Amino acid sequence: MRSRLLGKLLGINVLIIAAVILAMWYAIDYLAADYFMTLMKDYNISPTEVHKMFVDATHRALIWASAVALGLAIILSFLLTKKVLTPLSQMIGISRRIASGDYSEQVQTSARDEVGQLAIAFNHMAQSLQTLEQLRKTLVIDVAHELRTPLTNMRGYIEALRDGVIPPSEETIESLHDETLRLARLVEDLLQLARAEASRGDLHRQGVDLQDAVNRGLELFRSMLAAKRISVETNLPRAESQLMADPEKLSQVVRNLVQNASQYTQEGGWVKVYSERSPGSIKIVFANSGEGIAQKDLPFIFERFYRGEKSRSREHGGAGIGLAIVKELIEAHGGRVGADSGPTETRIWFTLPA
Repeated sequence: MRSRLLGKLLGINVLIIAAVILAMWYAIDYLAADYFMTLMKDYNISPTEVHKMFVDATHRALIWASAVALGLAIILSFLLTKKVLTPLSQMIGISRRIASGDYSEQVQTSARDEVGQLAIAFNHMAQSLQTLEQLRKTLVIDVAHELRTPLTNMRGYIEALRDGVIPPSEETIESLHDETLRLARLVEDLLQLARAEASRGDLHRQGVDLQDAVNRGLELFRSMLAAKRISVETNLPRAESQLMADPEKLSQVVRNLVQNASQYTQEGGWVKVYSERSPGSIKIVFANSGEGIAQKDLPFIFERFYRGEKSRSREHGGAGIGLAIVKELIEAHGGRVGADSGPTETRIWFTLPA
């Protein structure tokens, strides 16, 4: 492809030069020659022989000048065009390697023109594809890992029942039921995550009262909070809680954050939900008492399936997808998510345009 494009560009340059030479030839043969004849007549000089000498000399000079100009033009055009096309040639080779799964190479260019910008965009695309491929592989590994534990437990119980190692009992059936529910929750979490990732172009924004959304989310977990004797405090001034958002997806964000706070708050602890206004945005904070998140884990708690030693311990259940869903939905609204943690308190927050 590169050689064909190079030939086309050189052909265009040659045609342009040829057109210029023909225009000069026409100008000399007709315009300059006629002007020369007029001058000869004005000075009473016989123009016949002189005219022929003038035209012949001019043609020879034009032929030599055209040959030299054409040669220089072809050489310079070849070198410059080749330099311009080098990044394109690299992109062709790299794109073939990307198609085979190799994302390691980058287009090398120092130009800042359109081709240079194209090379920068191409490199950015390759990096994004590499990141997506890594996330895909990680997701497959994580899903397989999450599915393996309940499936192994269920297989062990079923084989033991089949072989008569353990008798059928209410406790055994309850254990199988729990593992089945665990699988169902994982599948539902994955479905919600997929929907959250696809929500960037599927938002139905309308006026939403954040105070009502938080109260509804708290009501869903009222029994869990009461069973652990967790006190709940909210500070969401209604005058500051009006914003434009997708009500359904914002409710899901609130539910996930309330569930997260209730799971990781010890008995007798507290949960606080409050808002902070700033120009152009509103920040909503979900704070809870309890063992804090390790600083090394904080940058990763919004990644799917991530569970740190303390903040995502399996004793609390869940697959580490809830906060990843929150991140996807908030970023779809043009907001941000974050977390802060101390020894006895954790704060997870998000911002939305207001």
